[in-house]
Amino acid sequence: MATDINKVILVGRLVRDCGQQDFGYTQGGQARANISIAANRSKKQGDQWVETTSFFDLTVWGKTAENLHPYLTKGKQVGIVGHLEQDRWEKDGKKFSKVYVSVEDIQLLGGRTGGGQDSQPNAAYRPAPAPQGNYAPPAPQQGGYVPQAQDSGGDYFPEDVPF
Repeated sequence: MATDINKVILVGRLVRDCGQQDFGYTQGGQARANISIAANRSKKQGDQWVETTSFFDLTVWGKTAENLHPYLTKGKQVGIVGHLEQDRWEKDGKKFSKVYVSVEDIQLLGGRTGGGQDSQPNAAYRPAPAPQGNYAPPAPQQGGYVPQAQDSGGDYFPEDVPF
């Protein structure tokens, strides 16, 4: 059986602020942020380089959307990894379809297009994978993280660094 690949990697700048109409929650309570980016590409036509711009619609989900919502401002450069999804619907007997990128990883890269620096540091937000085996995540303690003792001799290694 052949394996299909659906993976997208983009770097571009947000075309608008992620406002109230772009951020919300599903009926199930999951956060969702709809954003759009512009990605520039240079190509040679004859003896000159011509810059073309493509626009892509993205959807960021869950805690990542909640955490990034205040920082998703027009002109902010972002790098994303995701996959393509297609919505299909029918209205007044006509069929419609839209392809967008469902974001898996997103990283805030640069400042605004004006060349100024944003006051926020660069940050990467990735959904945390579910713990596997008998490992319990470290509990936050004042002054750092301290691993919790495990009563089973399973997959927990006390010398693992929790960061």
